[in-house]
Amino acid sequence: MSHASRTAPRICPLCEATCGLTLTIEGTTVTGARGDRDDIFSRGFICPKGASFGGLDADPDRLRVPLVRGDDGELREASWDEAFDRIAARIPALAEAHGPQAVGVVLGNPNVHTMAGSLYPPLLLAALRTRNVFTASTLDQMPKHVSSGLLFGDANAIPVPDLDRTDHLLLIGANPLESNGSLCTAPDFPGRLRALRRRGSTLTVIDPRRTRTARLADRHVAIRPGADALLLAAMAHVLLEEKLTDPGALAEHLEGADELAVALADFTPDAVAAACDVDAATITALARELAAAPTAAVYGRIGSCTVEHGTLASWLVDVLNILTGNLDRPGGALFPLSATARAPRAAAPGKGFALGRWTSRVSGHPEAKGELPTAALAEEIETPGEGRIRALIVLAANPVLSAPDGDRLDAALAGHLDFMVSVDPYLNETSRHADVVLPPPPPSQSAHFDFAFNSFAVHNQVRYTRAPIPLEDGRMDESEIHARLILAVSGMHGAPPSAVDDLAIATAITKAGAPEELADELTGRSGPERRLDLMLRLGPYGLTLERLLAHPHGIDLGPLKPRVPEILRTRSGRIELLPAPIAADLPRLRRALGARPAPLVLVGRRHLRSNNSWMHNVVSLSGGSNVCTLQVHPDDAARLGLVDGATVRIESAGGGIEAPAEITDTVRSGVVSLPHGWGHSRPGTRMAVAAAHPGANVNQLLDGTLLDPLSGTAVLNAIPVTVTPSP
Repeated sequence: MSHASRTAPRICPLCEATCGLTLTIEGTTVTGARGDRDDIFSRGFICPKGASFGGLDADPDRLRVPLVRGDDGELREASWDEAFDRIAARIPALAEAHGPQAVGVVLGNPNVHTMAGSLYPPLLLAALRTRNVFTASTLDQMPKHVSSGLLFGDANAIPVPDLDRTDHLLLIGANPLESNGSLCTAPDFPGRLRALRRRGSTLTVIDPRRTRTARLADRHVAIRPGADALLLAAMAHVLLEEKLTDPGALAEHLEGADELAVALADFTPDAVAAACDVDAATITALARELAAAPTAAVYGRIGSCTVEHGTLASWLVDVLNILTGNLDRPGGALFPLSATARAPRAAAPGKGFALGRWTSRVSGHPEAKGELPTAALAEEIETPGEGRIRALIVLAANPVLSAPDGDRLDAALAGHLDFMVSVDPYLNETSRHADVVLPPPPPSQSAHFDFAFNSFAVHNQVRYTRAPIPLEDGRMDESEIHARLILAVSGMHGAPPSAVDDLAIATAITKAGAPEELADELTGRSGPERRLDLMLRLGPYGLTLERLLAHPHGIDLGPLKPRVPEILRTRSGRIELLPAPIAADLPRLRRALGARPAPLVLVGRRHLRSNNSWMHNVVSLSGGSNVCTLQVHPDDAARLGLVDGATVRIESAGGGIEAPAEITDTVRSGVVSLPHGWGHSRPGTRMAVAAAHPGANVNQLLDGTLLDPLSGTAVLNAIPVTVTPSP
C-alpha cells in the first residue's frame, strides 16, 4: 500500500545548533530531511546529522517497549504498567530504608535536546530529595557555569559572541566548524565565520590542532594543551600593564579591578611563554589586537574547559571581554534573552552564587551548581557506609563511556547496586545494567522546544514544532514517561501523569505572583504544552503558545541587546572581577609556570557527524572521517616508530587502550588526539552498527582523580600518555 508523501517542519534535536528541518514523510516514516529555508534562525542550513534524521529516527536497534530484569537476571520485554510497578516497589523502599542519599541520579547530554528532558528532571530531583546528582556538565561545561556564577551571580548567565556583528573573534579550545557550536547556539556556524571573514573582520584560533576552524583563521596559535589559562592571564596582564583597558559602560558596574591587576602581576608574557609554548611577542600581539578592534569577542569552549585550570580559563575569557569593553555590547559578547526566561527585573543585589554547599561522601568533592563530579560516581556506589548509592536513575546518559575509568564504573553498576532505572532509547554500555529500561519514542513522534539552547542563542528567536508523526501504538510519550517516573518514586504511583504538570503549573504561578486563574487560560494538547504556554506568557515578550503555533518557522525576537545590570545576581549587585574562590585558585596557576611539560599529551576532538556516544549507531553517520584514530604528528611518529594505519598502544594513569595511528601534521608535535565517545565493545548491548566499529574509549586512560577543583570537572585534555607500536 502506497502512502502520499508530505512535508512537515521539525527543529533538529541532534546538536546545539537547533536548525530548522523540513521532513519528508511517507505514511509514518521519515524518508528525507533538508534544511528549512523559511526557518527564521537557520535559513535552510543543515549538517550531516540533520540530514540523517530519518536514519536515526528509524534505527531498528531503538527499543520500543520497556525492558525489565527477570529472576534469571536477563532483561525481557514488559508492559509499561509492569515497568512502573517495579520502580514504585523498589525506589521508595530503598529511600525509606537508607535515606534519600541512597538514590543517585545521572543526567546525560541528550536531556537538553528534548522537551521532557528539560522540564521534568528538576521535579524528579525535588521528589527524591537527593544530593547525589551527576550530569554531563562535569565532563564538559561546568567551568563556564561556575565562572559565570562567580562573576555575575547566576551560573546560567553565560554571554555568547555576537558572531554576526563582531569585528574580531578570538576562539580558544573551540572548533565550531565540526562541533556546530557549544554554549553558543548558532545555526550555520561555518557560514557565520565565513561571513565574518568576508566583511573584513579578524578570526583568531588558539588550538593545539590545525582544525577546520583553525584553517579558516587569520591567525592560528598552536598552544601547548592545558596552558589556556596561562595565555589568557598573560593577555589580561598586557591590557592592564599597557593601560589598554576600556570597560566603557561597564565601568560603573565593576568591582575588584585594582585587585585584579595585582593578582595577575606575575603572569607576564615572558613568564608564561615557555609553559604555553607561545612566544611572548605573539601573546602581546594577541592582547593588543583585541584591544584595538572596534568590537571583539573572546569565546572558549571544551578544549579550554576540560583541563586542570578550566574554571580559571573560563573566567579569564570574560575578564578579557570586560577589560576591553566588549562584554554586553553589540559586536562583543552579550547575554541572550529567551522567550521563556524570567521577565527582566530591576537591577538590585541578589543571592549570589556559592560553591561547596555540600560535599561528596567518599572523597569530599564540593558540589558545584547542585552537582557532584561524575568522575566520583563509581566510588559513591562501591564504597560501603551510610549514604552509599544503592539505587540509580540514569536519564539519557552513558557514563560508562563518557566518564573517566569506565571499567571501574562498569563493575560498580554490575556488582554494587540494588536497583537501577534507565530512560534510554538504546541498550548501551550503561543501560545494559538497568533493572528497568524505559525507552522514549523517536524524535519524529515528539514535539520540540529548545528551553536550554535558546538561552545561548546568538539571535533572540523562538520556535516550536509539534510531533510530525503520531505516537506509535505501544509507545509512550517521553513526557509521560518522566511524569510517571516522578509519581512512582514519590509515593504517588497510579496518579494521572497530568498531576505532575498541574503541580508544576500551580507552583510556577505562585512563584511568579500571577493570579491563579491564569491556569485556566492556558492552551495546549498536553501538560508540556500548557507549561510552555505559561512560560511564554510569564516571559519577557508576553507570547502565547497559540501565537507561536501560528508561526511554524519561528518568531524573530531581534538581535541581542545589552542586559547589564539587570542580569546581575551577585550580592554586591556588580560584576565581581576577582571572586574569592578564583583568587584562592590563582596560586595553583602560578605553580604551573614552573611545571615541566610531559613529552607527549593527549587531547580529544570532535566529529561533525557525531555527538558524544549516542550517534554511532546510525549507518549514514558512520565511516568516512567519523572514525576512532589516534592522530600523531609525523615527527612524533618517526621518533616513536609508528606507522600510519597500524595499531598503537596508548597508556596513561587509568590504563591502556589500542587504536589505529593516523599520522598527520594537523596536530602539533608533542600532542596526540583521540575522539570522545567510542568504545562500543562491551557485551550485552544492542547497537549493531556501533559494535561493528567499536573504536577505543579514550576515557579509560583516566583514573578519575584529576579534576578542576572549582568545578569538579574531569580533566579530559592535556593528559600525559605514552604511545608505542602494538605488539
